This record gives sequence, structure tokens and C-alpha cells, in this order.
Amino acid sequence: MPLNRTFLFAPGNHPRRVEKALGLGADAVILDLEDAVATADKAAARKPVAEALKRPRHCRGYVRVNAPATPFCYRDLVETIHDKVDGVVLPKVESAADLHAIDWLMAALEREQGMVEGSIDLIPLVETAAGVARVDRIVQARNLRPYPGPWRVKRVAFGAADFSLDAGLLPSHEEPELAEARARVVLASRAAGMEGPLDSPWFHLRDVEGFKRALERSRRGGFQGRLCVHPDQVPVANEAFTPGADEVARAERIVAAFRQVEARGAAAVEVDGQMVDYPVAYRAQALLDTMREIRSRGG
Repeated sequence: MPLNRTFLFAPGNHPRRVEKALGLGADAVILDLEDAVATADKAAARKPVAEALKRPRHCRGYVRVNAPATPFCYRDLVETIHDKVDGVVLPKVESAADLHAIDWLMAALEREQGMVEGSIDLIPLVETAAGVARVDRIVQARNLRPYPGPWRVKRVAFGAADFSLDAGLLPSHEEPELAEARARVVLASRAAGMEGPLDSPWFHLRDVEGFKRALERSRRGGFQGRLCVHPDQVPVANEAFTPGADEVARAERIVAAFRQVEARGAAAVEVDGQMVDYPVAYRAQALLDTMREIRSRGG
């Protein structure tokens, strides 16, 4: 399973910022054709984005296209998708129909280029009042796919800024006003059998301590990673979503102890004063698997 701690945005019409972003250690970089690109520049930005993602890189490369309801989305996909693109980020998703339409188009483009259908990842951005209200139906779209084949949506992302604007919210610095929306996105994702979602960008760029607190809330709240809007956020977020040495050591003790008692026919054991049963053991093993992946990449 790929690491999904950090997804760094870079404006698709700024070649130097794109080049820099691709080498900053994020797990994935999202070249943006939506909010970061003025309307007059959107068409011209597609070719440079497609070319940038053809070059060698050490991270996964995504394209954020414009929303399905805009006149730009179709050409964004047609002109940027190729076999070196790892995925597409789709903003302002509000229904299963949005996903089915974009999935169908992506499958057609993959077939045209001799690619395996479903090989390009698709991350829906849930960032409107309608999107959050319908998030259960959106993530259940995998069970309603109108034709056979692998479903390319493995995780969704939450967009707090657009959601706040659309819902008429004025979030305070620690964003308690967004807790319910975040919880709904996490619960719907897991109920649908999907990975934990990605949390929204943090826009208070100079408040590093506030960002660390936000990352801790994300991690404890069921998110597996964070969208980032500034290069300096990448190492901070990578560290926050990387298990610490004490966590790893404790997980190792849990897994080892549980294996011993399980071999004797038991299904519970005390470790460090806590009762460990299957759910706790599974969580510990998942942490160790994540850490193994991080170490294999030198992270």
C-alpha cells in the first residue's frame, strides 16, 4: 500500500514551483488546474502539467482537474491523462453520478492509450454542503458501478475552505466547527470499506504549532494524511503521520505477545497494563506495516 501522509499542491502554470514540489519529499504532488490557475490560463496550463508528469520523479504525481460541472473538466482529463499520471483529484464532488461519469471517461482514455482500466487513481474532494450531506452515497458509488472492472476510488479528501464557504461557517482557529463534517467523511469512508480519507489543507502558514495540533487531530480522528499547500508543511506532516519510536516499540511488544498467546489457543493478553485482543493486535500490526513501508523508502 502506498504512503499517503502528504499530498502537496503546486500550481500547474508555474513550472519552477512544479519542479521544486516534485523533489520535496511529499508522498504525492498534485499539479493544480483548478483554484491555483486563473480562468484565462487554464487551457494553456494543461500541456505543461502533462509534460511535467512524464519526467522521472520520486513521488506519485496527480492532476487536480476542474469540477465536473465546469466547462474545463473534460479537456483537463483528455489533455493530461497518460501512463505516467498516478491519479486525478476531482473537486466539488456531490453525487455518485459525478464519480461514475468521470470514471467512465477515464476508463475510455485508458483504453485509448493501451492502459489497464482503473489503473489511474481517482480522489474525490468532498468540499461542499451537498457533498458532505451525501458523502455516504458518494463513497458507496463503488457498489453501484454501471459496468464491470476495478473501482479506482480508494480514498476521498475533505476540503474545509470550500465547505466552510458553501455552508456559511466561520471556523475559529482550532476549527471545532468542522469536527462533525470531518467525522462524517471518516465514518462514511470506513463504512464503505475504503481507506481513511485525507484531511484538508492548513492555511495558517506561519502557525507551525497550530498546524502540529491540527495534524494530531487529523491522525486521531481517522485521517491517514493531509493535503499541503506550502513546501514547509511537508516534513511537519510526514513526521506527524509517521509512528514514533515509542509507538513502534509498543506495537512490537503487542504483536509478539499476542502471537504467543494465540499459538496457545488464547485470544487476549495483557501488555503494559492494557488488555490486548484481536482489534488491538490488528491495529499494532497495521502500524508496523506502515513503518516498514516508510523505512523501505528511506523516510
